[in-house]
Amino acid sequence: MSTTKGLEGVIATESSISSIIDDQLTYVGYQIDDLVKHSSFEEVIYLLWHKKLPTQTELSTFKQSIASSMEIPNEIIQHFYMYDLSTVHPMAALRSAISLLGLYDPEVEKMNHDTNIRKAIRLQAKISTIIAAFSRIRNGQEPITPKKDYSYAANFLYMLRGKDADELEIEAFNKALILHADHELNASTFTARVCVATLSDLYSGITAAIGALKGPLHGGANEQVMRMLTEISEVDRAIPYIEEKLNKKEKIMGMGHRVYRTGDPRAKYLKEMSKQLTEKTGQSKWYEMSVKIESYIREKKGLPANVDFYSASVYHCLEIPHDLFTPIFAMSRTSGWLAHILEQYENNRLIRPRAEYVGPIFQPFISLEERQ
Repeated sequence: MSTTKGLEGVIATESSISSIIDDQLTYVGYQIDDLVKHSSFEEVIYLLWHKKLPTQTELSTFKQSIASSMEIPNEIIQHFYMYDLSTVHPMAALRSAISLLGLYDPEVEKMNHDTNIRKAIRLQAKISTIIAAFSRIRNGQEPITPKKDYSYAANFLYMLRGKDADELEIEAFNKALILHADHELNASTFTARVCVATLSDLYSGITAAIGALKGPLHGGANEQVMRMLTEISEVDRAIPYIEEKLNKKEKIMGMGHRVYRTGDPRAKYLKEMSKQLTEKTGQSKWYEMSVKIESYIREKKGLPANVDFYSASVYHCLEIPHDLFTPIFAMSRTSGWLAHILEQYENNRLIRPRAEYVGPIFQPFISLEERQ
């Protein structure tokens, strides 16, 4: 029996949701370039779940279904007040809230396709409200009720900040949500599929995926990028800071990607949005600093920026607290997780790999009295 550490390069399942071929990312065969330029996040969600682009009527109905499902049970809101809000990490709060949310879905244990789609809509809708509500409650503010005539991107920014976002802000956030929606069989997606392959419920699958994303080797890179930029503080300090990090053999977050050889195809769109938003908000130093770092790391290490690198300054300029960057990743990736869960249910087989045992074998049993 041969083993591959970390399952790198191992084909674990067949899927028609997303692909990475020749460093090009596609959703259901549509190139990310076309989707990020021409689609709304709701349109991409529909594509991932139904594996086809919606008609105008289908999209309109789908948007209404999501917008009208965004309100969350009061029990979820009250639960947040039970936390130690000064110390709890938003990803821990999100993980617990999604698990709790399953208790208030009357169809949670029903497993047919139509019911699963309805649950998926409710979960995708409510996760945005949960994140925004938690953020406001920990800051001593009242949660804000979503608006049924707002897009997904516009609604989240409104619920989080208590004010309407402008067109550029909505465009930037919509693009970020699309770019993070799915990424083949990453750690959290695989976790979701393993969970529901036991025929566990949809909420358990998403809770498991959030647990996997919470780990610093998966989610959280953009939060760490922004922490790095904040430490650097000024553009002329960027290169000396990076040189010192490299001399200490420390990792520079947001650079390179395990599955891309020539570069992350998603990064260029957030780079452009970072440029526009930092200019608009008078914070161009974050973009200028990032460009300097990207250029230097590419020259010295041959590593281009990945999607997380410029999303950090984009989210910062959208007035999003830095420790919400990973929950927002989860909010977007829920669309992909749900697509994979639906696909797993449709053609399920219990995922049960083997392990190569490397410990001692056939040891003689020694009675308790005789052990030294």
